[in-house]
Amino acid sequence: MAPPQPPASPAAVCRERRAARRRRAVREHLTAYGFLCAAVVVFALFSWWPIIRNVLLSFQNVNFATANTWAGTANFAKLFRDPLLVTAWRNTALFTAYALVLGFLVPFLTAVLLNEFRHARAYFRVLVYLPVMLPPVVVALMWKWFYDPGPGLLNEVLRTLHLPTSGWLDSSSTSLVSLVIVSTWANMGTATLIYLAALQTIPGELYEAAELDGANLWQRLRHVTIPQTRFVLLVLLLLQIVATMQVFTEPYVMTGGGPDDSTVTVMFLVYRYAFVYNDFGTASALSLLLLVVLAAFSALYLRATRGAKED
Repeated sequence: MAPPQPPASPAAVCRERRAARRRRAVREHLTAYGFLCAAVVVFALFSWWPIIRNVLLSFQNVNFATANTWAGTANFAKLFRDPLLVTAWRNTALFTAYALVLGFLVPFLTAVLLNEFRHARAYFRVLVYLPVMLPPVVVALMWKWFYDPGPGLLNEVLRTLHLPTSGWLDSSSTSLVSLVIVSTWANMGTATLIYLAALQTIPGELYEAAELDGANLWQRLRHVTIPQTRFVLLVLLLLQIVATMQVFTEPYVMTGGGPDDSTVTVMFLVYRYAFVYNDFGTASALSLLLLVVLAAFSALYLRATRGAKED
């Protein structure tokens, strides 16, 4: 029979416990880093690598039959010689400006209105968010029928009211605004719910104090609602500008860039270079130019609004 082992000293017990804790911490860290590495690999494969690949293609003559050849800045020179480039940037800027008037104000005012409801609030939230769940191409085709100058819904309503009809998508003066209306209707649901969530975090005591001071609806909106939701407003403003600068589905499906190139946007011009002209090098160069412009704007915007967000 083996002799009994002497009890371990307190110092040895402490060392053993520390070693066990270190081993447990290493296992936990390895597991966490394993999941993190998998996410980084997927993100790099589907996000970073396409960006790097686009930068490389913008300086190459792309030929899928043979190897690509180095082109230097020839793609950019060809791009800046295209008179349609200025038109595309102008249309994109106008689309973004119109979208800020409609697509930024309408969701916020809709959220303010929904926040005032005391009954059926969930029903109206689903109703507002419903267009977001529709495929963008389906939305574009549906509104293309609405805008039809013949049997379209909007012109039928105007005829019923004995009002003059309009060629919504057939006129260069109304085509871009018509696309903005479609984009606003299709995408306002997400912004509305975000605004509504921000509004519901505002303490009710602030509104009660404003009402006791005799503030009307506009004064409560200006002095309570907007200051309390300023951070959300600033973030969504940036996201909306970045998104609208990349508009493509509505011009592609509804107008094909017409009439008279009045709805040709930057992304639509990228599509033309790549899949109509089969010039992927110039298409990549224009994509890179758009990336640089949006990155520079985002950096300037964040720098300009940093102080406002920290208040």
